[in-house]
Order: sequence, then C-alpha cells, then structure tokens
Amino acid sequence: MTRTIVHGCPSTMGDDVQLNTTTLIRHAARTHGEREIVYREPDGSWQRYDYARCYERVCRGANALRALGVQPGDAVGILDWNNREHFELYWSIPGIAAVMLQLNLRLAPDQLAYVMNHSKAQFVLVDETLLPAAEAVADKVPTIKGWIVIGKKPLSALKTTLAPLYRYDDLLAAAPPEIAWPEVDERSAAIACYTTGTTGAPKGVYYSHRSIYLHAMATLCNYGNSLDDCTMLLTPMFHASCWGTPQAATLGANKIVLPGRYTMDDMDMITEAVIRENVTVMPGAPVLFQPMLGTLRAKGLHPDWHKMRMPCGATEPPVALMRGLFEETGAEIIHAYGATETSPLVTVNRYKPSARAELSEDELWDLKRKQGLPVSGIDVKILDFEDQTVPADGKTSGELCIRGPWITATYYDMPQADVAHRFTDDGYWRSGDMATLDARGYVKIVDRTKDVIKSGGEWISSIDMENAIMAIPQVLEAAVIGVPHPKWQERPVAIVALRKGAVLSVDDVRTHLSKRFADWQLPDKVVFVDAIARTSVGKANKKVMRAQYQDLYAGATPGA
Repeated sequence: MTRTIVHGCPSTMGDDVQLNTTTLIRHAARTHGEREIVYREPDGSWQRYDYARCYERVCRGANALRALGVQPGDAVGILDWNNREHFELYWSIPGIAAVMLQLNLRLAPDQLAYVMNHSKAQFVLVDETLLPAAEAVADKVPTIKGWIVIGKKPLSALKTTLAPLYRYDDLLAAAPPEIAWPEVDERSAAIACYTTGTTGAPKGVYYSHRSIYLHAMATLCNYGNSLDDCTMLLTPMFHASCWGTPQAATLGANKIVLPGRYTMDDMDMITEAVIRENVTVMPGAPVLFQPMLGTLRAKGLHPDWHKMRMPCGATEPPVALMRGLFEETGAEIIHAYGATETSPLVTVNRYKPSARAELSEDELWDLKRKQGLPVSGIDVKILDFEDQTVPADGKTSGELCIRGPWITATYYDMPQADVAHRFTDDGYWRSGDMATLDARGYVKIVDRTKDVIKSGGEWISSIDMENAIMAIPQVLEAAVIGVPHPKWQERPVAIVALRKGAVLSVDDVRTHLSKRFADWQLPDKVVFVDAIARTSVGKANKKVMRAQYQDLYAGATPGA
C-alpha cells in the first residue's frame, strides 16, 4: 500500500462521536415517529405501523438477542424475505455490536453452510417458509447455538428438526421495550455480505457502521430522497444490504413499503401496491422493471410517476425499457453501478447540464446506457493490462478500479496471498469489469473481463450486443456469451427468450444487429430458449450458459 496520510492541525469537532447505523432508526423514530411503514403479510394482506412502533420492536429485538447470549462481534444470520422482521433486524443486530449476516436464500445448501461456517454464525433467524432450507444445512454448521423462527405459527405447530428452537415474536414479547444502545466503534462490522461464489467459494465483505452511514448519505443525495418520498424495498434484502436502501430511506424518514415474499410472477400485485402507496423511489433490476411495464400496458394503466426514481442495477437497462416507462408514466430509470464489494453505490447516471445543452434527444437516451458518473467520495481509475491509466476517450477500455470509504479494502478471513491480486498497490479494488471513461466523466461498462468475447484477436462486447437484441420488440430477454471456436478462438452465441406468441428467426436477429455491428462480430448461432439462466441475485448466469453451449462450434472446421 502506497498511501500516505498527512496530519494537520487538530479540529475542535466531536470527531470521536461514532457513526452508528442504529442512530438512523433512533432519530427517525424520535422525530418522525408517525411516519408509515407498510408491509405485506405471508397471507397477502397489507398491514401498517410506523417508525415509533417499529423502533420499539427494534429495541425489544436487541434485548432478546442479548438475553440469548449474543455478544459484540458475533454473527447472527437471517434467512428471510423482504419482511417487516427483516427490516427490524437491520437495526437490532448491529445495534448491539453484533454482525448481521445476510444469507442468500437462493444459495445451494453447501454454499449456505460454507457462509455460516466461515462467518462463525451463532444464531440464525429463519422465516417459517424457509425452514427446509435451514434444515438442509443444520447438521453442517456446528457453531449455531439456536434457530429463531419468524412467523405466525406457535412453536408447537411447527414440524422441524431444528434445535434449539425459539420464536421471534415470543422473544420480543418477553424483552424490555427500551434499551441503552452502546456506542459502537464505527469501524466495527455491522453487516456481512458474501459474494455468490460464481468464481470460487463465496467471499466475505463486512460493511462497517461508518461505511454504511456514509453510503446512506451518498445514496440519499444522489437519488434525491426527501421527506416527501415513499421508498419500496424491492431489491432482495439479503443482497448487498438491499443496495443500502433501508438505511438511506430511514435517514430521509421516507414512508417505507416492504413487499414481503414475491416473484416475477407477482408484478401485477407489486405494480398495484406502487400505485396505491404512491411509491416514488424503487431500486430494482431490468428483470423486474420489464414485467412491471408489461403489466401497465396489459391493463391500460398510465399512472403519474413523474416523481418516480427507479435506480437500476444488475444489468444494463435497455433503452426501450427506460424510454417506455418515461414516455408512458414519467418515471425515470436511474442507471447505477456497484457490487457487493462497493456497498454497492459507485456511479449514478444523471444528466449533467452540459450534456442536456449539447446532446440531441436520441443522444441523451443513448447516454443513459452508461453506468454514469462516479459519486462524490469515490475514486475510480481504468487500467489496461499493464496497470496504466487508459485515456478518457469513451473508447479505450480497461479494468475499472475503485477506492473509497464504502469500498472493501480486503476480504474477511482470506489469506493475504489470495487477496493481494484483487487490489492495486495503492488500494483500489479491481472490479473485474471492463469499462471506458468519456470526456464528460461518464463510466460505461463494456463487459466483464471473463465475459468479453475475443474473436480473431478483436474484442466484442457481450453487453452492447445483448442490449441491441433486447431492442427487438419480440424479445423478452437475451444473453450473449463467447464459445470456443477452432479458428477464431471464440465466437459469440446469442441466447434469446421471446415474448409469449412471438416469432423471430436467426436471420431476423442478425439483420437487426448488422445496423450496429460489423459482419465479423455478428453471432453465427442464435439459440432460442424459454428463459435465460440466472444467478441467485437475478443476473444472467453466463457461467452455466458457457458450460451448456461450449461444444456448439466444436464441429466447425478450422478454416471456417
């Protein structure tokens, strides 16, 4: 590490007052106690309470965990949907200096057990509908001292092999409603998130109280949250701290909507709730926003969403989706970028005044395809394969490297030899994403280093090709992968899922792509499927697809 910190004149400020996450809910309950929190029950009904009543349950939850023996530094896992209890535990667990371990409920049992063991989890809170997932790993996690069930059923009605077993609501009822919160060292871990392990075992990223607090302020500022806003926690709450949305919304004393358990088939229900509750901030991914737009069109709905901001990550949102929502409702999809290692906010795509003044309407829409401007507090640089900074010409690509107060500087309990190559000498995290930087300061991800297609010595961006295919009206979703080729090293393969009843040919796809891509870049193979394989967090699972189609060009002659 080559950083040097210079010490100047001491300040007169309260610099030793620690930034603690629990401060956010405590202040919201104190000043905005009447502010609504709307949550969906397992039976589908919607209920309401407020910050004041939520805070009382937060205090009871913290006292209950202490009574069970949870100590500072202990990891407490959560297997839950986007429920009210999950939101409460976002505050209760870190508030007593323990670590809230976010457990991806879509992980395979072996990976879930690995995360619990690696983090040395002491207790796990589990929704009653997820008891089978907990039972599948219970005998593999000897550190667990107890399982706490979230749900309506009494313990006597539960059929489970988990032991010892407690019930969340029973623990709350027996716990005091007030607590004297400790002032936790702000550099202590508050939330533990694990990567999904697509390139090996999951890696632990432990967010500090300080990093979460600063990230919440940055999120609030960049999405423009105010006291008038209503935020729906649509992003899975087990993924990257729900993109920091719970903390930012609470910092802004927003009305909060918790949709509970839902799937992409529930977009009618979600859309109705968004309209009914006047939601104005809703982070999510294209895989969720696309069917939402479909619901609006199918039902002939044109809600006034001119105040709606929809921060969008996971994959690049197609222009057709962004433009469709804006023109039909007024909603703005805000393209953003981040990762588990970055808390996740790194860039946000908002129009600079200079861009509005200089670019045409079509050029502005094309600009929204970029991941955006680095947010204040974050430093980025783009390095070539010799670790030299590439020019900011919007064309030359390299690996995006990131450093900042809410960017990880290492991985939890990982050997230094395995950590070193993931960071630059001056402490920037190597993202593994290939990116460009233009003269206006906008970052554009052109591919993952592992996903970029190298054909005949030239690079082809799978992301740009995917989004071009997504612009075809008949296409529901698409992925482009590189597959081994005996002559060209790799060739692109387009994997396409069509809308119900739609018809499209290979030639149709190639003809459409020829408007933007050279002939040599066009995919020789287009595979039509019912649905694109996805990871546990909704991203296209290219690892699985590459394995599935790795022999697609095996029969091609070397001269072809």
